[in-house]
Amino acid sequence: MTSTPAIAVTHAGGQLAPTTIERRELRPDDVQIDIAYAGICHSDIHQAKDEWGGSVFPMVPGHEIAGTVAAVGPDVTKYRVGDRVGVGCMVNSCGECDYCREGYEQFCVKGNIQTYNGVDYDGAHTYGGYSQQIVVKEGFVCGIPEGIELDVAAPLLCAGITTFSPLQHWGAGPGKKVAVVGLGGLGHMGVKIAAAMGAEVTVLSQSLKKQEDGLRLGAKHYYATEDSSTFDTLRGQFDIVLNTVSAKLPIDAYLSTLRVGGAMVNVGAPSEPLEYSAFSLIGGNKVLTGSMIGGIAETQRMLDFCAEHHVGSEIETISADQVNEAYQRVEDSDVRYRFVIDTSTL
Repeated sequence: MTSTPAIAVTHAGGQLAPTTIERRELRPDDVQIDIAYAGICHSDIHQAKDEWGGSVFPMVPGHEIAGTVAAVGPDVTKYRVGDRVGVGCMVNSCGECDYCREGYEQFCVKGNIQTYNGVDYDGAHTYGGYSQQIVVKEGFVCGIPEGIELDVAAPLLCAGITTFSPLQHWGAGPGKKVAVVGLGGLGHMGVKIAAAMGAEVTVLSQSLKKQEDGLRLGAKHYYATEDSSTFDTLRGQFDIVLNTVSAKLPIDAYLSTLRVGGAMVNVGAPSEPLEYSAFSLIGGNKVLTGSMIGGIAETQRMLDFCAEHHVGSEIETISADQVNEAYQRVEDSDVRYRFVIDTSTL
C-alpha cells in the first residue's frame, strides 16, 4: 500500500478536511497516476451529504481527474510513465456482460465500480480524485491529447462526456437546432460541444444574467424561461433539447419546443419526479429520454474531439483549503463554470 494526501468527509454533511489514504500496490494491469487537477461535480456534493442515499464514509470525492502516469504494471500496453491521462466516473466493470463487451461499461450488468463511494469486486472501498495519487485499471484510464491543458480537461471526464454522449447519439451537427437548458457546469459544456459539432445552439435559462457568457461560448440565441412568452415563441423549433438542470421543470412546455420526432434528453438528476402529459409526446412522435455518462471508448472519443476543436471547461482553480467554500458556492450557483482543485496544494 502507498500513502497519499487527500481530502475526505467523515459523515453526511460534514466539512471536508485533509487526511491520508492508502492506495493499493500496482497490479499487472494497473496505472499509477499523479493527479494534477480534480474537478468538483455537483454529484460530489450530493454524495458527501448523502442526499442520494447509500454514501459510505470516510469519503474522498472526485471523478473528474487529470494527471500524468507515474508507474505502470508489467501488463500495461497503452500508457507509459509521463503520459497525460484522465479518469472519470468509474474504475472497473465485469468486462464480460453484453454491455461491457459493446463498450457500455456504465451499464454493466454486475454493476460498474464508481471512482469513489464504491466497493470494488475485491471488497475494497474506492476513493476519488481529491488526492495526489490514484491507482486505476488500465482499461478505465483515458489519454488526454496534446492541445488541451490538464486543468481544463479534468471536468471533461464527467461534464464533458455527460453532454457529448447524448448530443452525439441524437445527431447534433450541421443543420440541427439544439437547445441547452441551464448554463451551469453541465450546460456550458453542452453549449461548447454542440456548437463544435456544428449545431445551431440556443440557451434556455431562467434569466438573462448569463446571456453574454452563453453567446461567447457558442450559442446563437439565448432566452429567459421566466418570460411566459418564451415557449410560445420557440414552439416546434428544436431537434434536441438537452436538459442539464437538477430541478423540477414544466416538461410539457419544453416538449412543445421540439420539432416532430425531436428528443428531450435529461442529464440532470432532480430529486423530485418529473411530470408530463402523454399527449406532449404523441402529438409529434417526440422522445423524452435520459443519458448517463458514456463508456470508456466514447469518453476517449470525446477527449479527442475536444482537443481537436480546442474545447475545454471554463474553470476557477482553487486550493485544497477552499473546497468547503467551493461546495457552498456551487450550491449558490456562484461558479462559472467548474471548480478545479490544484492537488499540489494538498
